[in-house]
Amino acid sequence: MLLIYSGEIQAKRDVQEFQSTMAAHRSLMDDTGKRGILLGTNALRPSTTAKTIRPGNDGERLITDGPFAETKEQLAGFYLLECKDIDEAVAYAKRIPMNCAAGTTRGVEVREVLPFSEIQQRLESLLAEQHA
Repeated sequence: MLLIYSGEIQAKRDVQEFQSTMAAHRSLMDDTGKRGILLGTNALRPSTTAKTIRPGNDGERLITDGPFAETKEQLAGFYLLECKDIDEAVAYAKRIPMNCAAGTTRGVEVREVLPFSEIQQRLESLLAEQHA
């Protein structure tokens, strides 16, 4: 998964720069789509529209406005790609433009998705060990 972080400054954008940014994203989406590895991609609305759910007392959940942490950069969007390895994912991440609709991209994090089935297998292994 390629996680795109940017500042949330809503500055006026130069039209040519914006068109260039969108063209770079379209190129990456077209390329990964043709290769059959693009599983999903989207931009995210500003963090001011987010809600965060945290554990509270007595099993209740606390719901707060905004992101989990105070930071100058927020998760702005993502690409979900099915790459053969981290090196292939990094190569695609390097093609993400370092500017976006919200402002300057502060970085792209490349992280492997952990399938829920693997978590379930870990739980089953732990349960088997307990009963052995």
